[in-house]
Amino acid sequence: MEKTKNSYKKSGVNIALANNFVKHIAKITKKNVRKKNKIQSSDNIGAFGSTFDISKIKIKDPLIVSCTDGVGTKLDLANRFNKFHTIGIDLVAMCVNDLIVQGAKPLFFLDYIAVGKLNLKKIKLILKGIIKGCRLSNCELIGGETAEMPGIYEKNKFDMAGFSVGIVSKKKLLNKKNVKSKNLILAIPSSGIHSNGYSLVRSVLKKNKISKKMKIELLKPTKIYTKEILNLTKNNLINSAAHITGGGLIENIERSVPKNLSINIDLSKIKIKYIFKWLKQNNISDKEMINTFNCGIGFCIIVKKNNIKKIKKYFTKDYKPYEIGYISKGKKRFYLSKNIKW
Repeated sequence: MEKTKNSYKKSGVNIALANNFVKHIAKITKKNVRKKNKIQSSDNIGAFGSTFDISKIKIKDPLIVSCTDGVGTKLDLANRFNKFHTIGIDLVAMCVNDLIVQGAKPLFFLDYIAVGKLNLKKIKLILKGIIKGCRLSNCELIGGETAEMPGIYEKNKFDMAGFSVGIVSKKKLLNKKNVKSKNLILAIPSSGIHSNGYSLVRSVLKKNKISKKMKIELLKPTKIYTKEILNLTKNNLINSAAHITGGGLIENIERSVPKNLSINIDLSKIKIKYIFKWLKQNNISDKEMINTFNCGIGFCIIVKKNNIKKIKKYFTKDYKPYEIGYISKGKKRFYLSKNIKW
């Protein structure tokens, strides 16, 4: 047989290594299947398509909800600090937190990871985080794609995207049409920056040396709110919700309130986390901060006043919701009062 002068491996794609990784995924996902859960994905990692058994889901008038998202340039900091074990949690969180805005229970998750050169040690740590995120959100990792793309990505660079699917009854669907005048806006604390605004964070880092403690803070994984929010929807305690991501507090709350109603927010009530106070010191205006970062609020719920006590029972001390505003009738879309206490 003629000796090969050119090969896929020499071109930068190692199929054998990729196949080993697929075997690792199959092994580790099988270990992490929730045995007590009646709804389980088929054992088909490595197949052409992924299946999920919905026959045992007892939901009247079911709606399927789907979301896709990524982690943005937070990936660059993971690379820079050589810490990859939490970035997978971020990927799952960004997707499932969008699902629960509509009251949907996450069912399954798929990931896409693109790399310049496959590094098994790094990719296994990322996968570990994805599996942990799926466990925290009570859904199954049922498939995905890992692409080695030399020439498109530099050797140590990578990108990720996630795709999640959930289910909700038409009756339980959270919709902005449910929002009424005199409803209250409750803020649920974030764990930190979450996964938005990192291009501005990286710009700040160019001018600042940071401690090991700060590196940990910058890579702190996005809080997953699945358990708390689904408990609230199950008990009909919320009218609408907003995941505070790109565009910050104002833009995301607006997406969850009908256009004929006004949003009133007291900025002085926002409980600012230290990381945002540190970022603010780097010549960033209040407006830029509130439009770029969550500023300590990872999720918002719009509720009836008489439900507040019941709602708080479902949250731990660090994530207790607190009031920051209310909904009213009015011509103006937003009424922002007072100033943020940095």
